[in-house]
Order: sequence, then C-alpha cells, then structure tokens
Amino acid sequence: MKKNLITSVLMTIATTILLGVVYPLVVTGIAQVVFPNQANGQLIQKGGKTVGSRIIGQGFSGSSYFHSRLSAAGNGYDAANSAGSNFGPTNQKLIDRVRQDVAAQQVENPGQPVPIDLVTTSASGFDPHITPAAAEYQLPRVAKERGTTVDQLRTVLAKHTEGRQLGVLGEPRVNVLELNLELDERFPTSKRAAVQ
Repeated sequence: MKKNLITSVLMTIATTILLGVVYPLVVTGIAQVVFPNQANGQLIQKGGKTVGSRIIGQGFSGSSYFHSRLSAAGNGYDAANSAGSNFGPTNQKLIDRVRQDVAAQQVENPGQPVPIDLVTTSASGFDPHITPAAAEYQLPRVAKERGTTVDQLRTVLAKHTEGRQLGVLGEPRVNVLELNLELDERFPTSKRAAVQ
C-alpha cells in the first residue's frame, strides 16, 4: 500500500512537471521559432504602435470606415467576455434587434438588401472579417466620406478580399482592420474612427 502511494505521488509530480511545464515550454519555443507572427497573435504595427490583430475583430464607428460585424461580447468587443448572445432564431429580443439594425442599415442604402453579417453577431464576438457583400454594401458611404469614387475603393476592397482556404474551405472574406488601415494610407481623412 505504502509503495503504491509513493509511486502515485511521484508519478503525479513527474507528469505535472513533464506535461504542465516542460511540454508547454517546448511547444511555445517551437512556435516562437517556426511561426513567430502567429504565436504572438498576428499583431499589426503602425508607427511603432500596435493597432490591432489580424485575427481579433474590433469595432469601427466612424462613417469613413468600413464597419465590422456586430459583437455580442459583453458591451461589444469586450475581450474579458467573449461569447455570442446565445439567442435562438425565435428569440423576440434577437428579432427586434435585427429588425432595428436592418432599418438603420437601410437608411444608408435605401432599397438595397442588407447583408446578414451586418446585422448579426458571430459566435465569438470577435470576428475580424465581413463578407465581400457586406463590404460592397458600405462602399458608397465610405467613398463619399473619403472624397473618392466607389470604383477606386472597389480596387482596394478586391486587394483585401481573401478567397476560400485551399480553394474549398470557408467563404470569401474581407479583413476589416487591414482594409481600414489601407484606406487611411491611400485616402486619408481628418475624421478618425472611434474604435469600440
């Protein structure tokens, strides 16, 4: 009995050190050497400052910027509270909110169908992408605010439209932060986005 207890304690200590300390350090070290950008959150730097991440969404409220997908994480884009709303499709609160958001979007483009990702949230609350249709829907507003043409912005949008992974996985998408950063470089405006 005593021998089994000692063996159990020693095995617990050994596996804790091996799997709880050594293994994570080795994997972290390999990731830092082989995939340093991905291991550090794919951060985007501008002028020596971190402005965001390619893989974590953030909100933009300025009318001269493309707007991200809505976030239900806490009060919106709350990193301490990542989650969707968990409202089902028949939940009246969700239905009312989506109707209200559709009406607000239709003020921007009367008579145009509103892309679904502009009025619904993602499961994580931090989706960094919108569909090409959602970006296209916002082109007239952004072009007007930036004093440029829709066709000029469409060229920038095409550059930031990512295809399906390996040609078959997922859907085409647009990274909102990267698109907005290029807009600031190519079509600067005095109005700055209020990041939510």
